Amino acid sequence: MKGLVLAGGKGSRLRPFTYSGAKQLVPIANTPVLHFPVRQLVEAGIDEIGIIVGDTGQQIREAMGDGAAFGARFTYIAQPEPLGIAHAVGIARPFLGEEPFILYLGDNVLSGGILGFASRFARSGAGAGVILKRVADPRAFGVAEMDGERLLRVVEKPAIPPSDLAVIGVYAFRPAVFDVIARQAPSPRGEFEIADSINGLLAVRSTVDVTLTDEYWIDTGKMEDMLHANQVILEEMPGCIDDSAIVQDSAMEGAISIGPGAVIEGCRLAGPLVIGADARLRGCLVGPHVAIGARCELTNVTIRNSIVMEDSAIAACPEVADSMIGRFVRVAGAPAGARLTLGDHSRMEAAE
Repeated sequence: MKGLVLAGGKGSRLRPFTYSGAKQLVPIANTPVLHFPVRQLVEAGIDEIGIIVGDTGQQIREAMGDGAAFGARFTYIAQPEPLGIAHAVGIARPFLGEEPFILYLGDNVLSGGILGFASRFARSGAGAGVILKRVADPRAFGVAEMDGERLLRVVEKPAIPPSDLAVIGVYAFRPAVFDVIARQAPSPRGEFEIADSINGLLAVRSTVDVTLTDEYWIDTGKMEDMLHANQVILEEMPGCIDDSAIVQDSAMEGAISIGPGAVIEGCRLAGPLVIGADARLRGCLVGPHVAIGARCELTNVTIRNSIVMEDSAIAACPEVADSMIGRFVRVAGAPAGARLTLGDHSRMEAAE
């Protein structure tokens, strides 16, 4: 079985962070989102992985490498235009060959992994498999119409959903799907929809297995989604302080991870939180639910429920909350209660 990860989307809903970078490389808990699907595929025993890339393909290649760091082998597949998930699957046919495969959207986070899902599909004779999750508002997703435990069809972003069961971004297919995709026409929004591929398999009486999950899942498409995912992943981390980190005159409670070379002086840390390698924090109140990237410098800052990406500096801020701060950002003197959304290389300074 092979894996196929989609990492070609532009991430317009995550601007300004995606003006200068791939949305799949935006970090949660100091880990790029794209790492999560790749790691879960490898945990499921799938080490031949194709990665679909678009305009940000060079960034993703440089960040992810050849796969050796993950115990995998990557094949990068360029999608010249963003013509939909089914189109991406179709152009990956030379890589996938005649093997079954797991398709994982590269901006999704699913707790608990996919080992059970992949194992069940490998043992089955089904043409496809989907994972469903109950959601409060299914209108933004592909939604399953069911007859008991049998999938009847998938309706893409319906105004009146047939159920509250969203089709999340993890699928399994056998090669018969390629014939279905070859016959597909674009949807009204000009894309080749994976929902139509699933419905095409059902139309030729191919079995589509259904797995209902209670695990945490989120499509990290917006800042609010990223902060929520950051909370959940941090809650799952046990905490670990590297032997080379220096912590002086500081109080700590909860699960706290501190990377190598970090220096913490005169701070109060309330986990869960993570501080990256070579970060410098002085006189700060940090947490809970904060991820501070490598080489960041924070001085006299109170911060909670936020993501601060690598190489940024924040000083003299009495309270920063619910914020996402990009790479190489400089912030000084933000007012109490500041909720910041700052893309890479931004600068914010208090007026004198």
